[in-house]
Amino acid sequence: MMSVRTTPSVPPSKPSVRTPVAIPPIEPPSSRIIKRFPPEIPQLNSQDAGDQREASALRDELDMVQEENEILLDKLRHAEERREESVARARELEKQVASLGEGVSLEAKLLSRKEAALRQREAALKAAKQRTDGRDEEVASLRTQIENFKEEAITAVEQLREAEAETKALKSMTQRMILTQEEMEEVVLKRCWLARYWGLAVQHGTCADIAVSKHELWSALAPLPFEVVISAGQKAREESWERASGDPDRSKHARELSDLTGEGNIETMLSVEMGLRELASLKVEDAVVLALAQQRRPNMVQQSISDSKSPGDPKFIEAFELSEDEAEDVLFKEAWLTYFWRRAKVHGVEEDIAEERLQFWISRSGQSPTSHDAVDVERGLLELRKLGIEQQLWEASRREIDFPSSTTVANHKPATDSEMSS
Repeated sequence: MMSVRTTPSVPPSKPSVRTPVAIPPIEPPSSRIIKRFPPEIPQLNSQDAGDQREASALRDELDMVQEENEILLDKLRHAEERREESVARARELEKQVASLGEGVSLEAKLLSRKEAALRQREAALKAAKQRTDGRDEEVASLRTQIENFKEEAITAVEQLREAEAETKALKSMTQRMILTQEEMEEVVLKRCWLARYWGLAVQHGTCADIAVSKHELWSALAPLPFEVVISAGQKAREESWERASGDPDRSKHARELSDLTGEGNIETMLSVEMGLRELASLKVEDAVVLALAQQRRPNMVQQSISDSKSPGDPKFIEAFELSEDEAEDVLFKEAWLTYFWRRAKVHGVEEDIAEERLQFWISRSGQSPTSHDAVDVERGLLELRKLGIEQQLWEASRREIDFPSSTTVANHKPATDSEMSS
């Protein structure tokens, strides 16, 4: 806090003024004296002259003193004015000092508050520093954990990549395990074949020990075998079948639905193939054809069956009508052959004969079957097996899954007799 020391103004000392001494008037010498002292007149005249000089000198000195007195009075007035001005300035300074004192007191209070705040801040910083010292170890530990987490993350990423590669491989394998639309249609038709011939076996007493159970198994999967195969043959006769079979959206949608129902996997195809092999090994189809022929003409059974399986021309020159069951069986097999030759043409299997065979079976539709038709369908089925058409169609369909961009499939050689027998 600033302190202003005020010095009281001291009025200037007044110079001592010499009071002029009154000079008594000089009286002229009386006549008595002149008369009394006549011989001393010359001496008195000289004394008067000295007094006059002294009076003149005194007057000069008095004038000088008066001038000095006036000068001193002027100085005194000026000094008084300066004193009054100094007093006024002193009062003004006192007011300013008072106001400054109030401001200084406020500043002192603010400074004291700031000082207290700084002390608190310093104490807080010290406490924070102490806490920071303890946290440095925690930070170091956390950094170590972060490094460990990074290493674990890198390991997890590598494992994820390996899992993605395995997933892609499994996805590719799964796609190969799921059947396409045409493959599912083939499964349905083969189920119908099994259901029909095991049903005929039950009717004619063929393999009676297992025929009933087999018929129940396959008829549950294909309740209307004849109608389904006839419908497939009718669609195969139409030109629009080729365009529909090449629709990728239709095939994809069918695969998704079959995958959801669990019917579209490769196990389904394997089960029907095993069923067909069992049917062929037990010669159920031959036994059914024989039973149908026995019902029609018992005296011509053996010869007609042998002629139907021989590669040469039939021995009967004139065709004869078939029974209702035989005619139905011929229509069933004609639809079967039409369906598979249509697929063979679409996929480029046996291109040199596929179109001819397809047109041949299409031309037979709408006619009442005769004995010649029965012989032709048996020959057609035998040719289908020898050429391995079903196997070639399966391989072509599998290649389309592996190479979906390929729209055409190369022709394949027919299976050899050894491969068919195996």
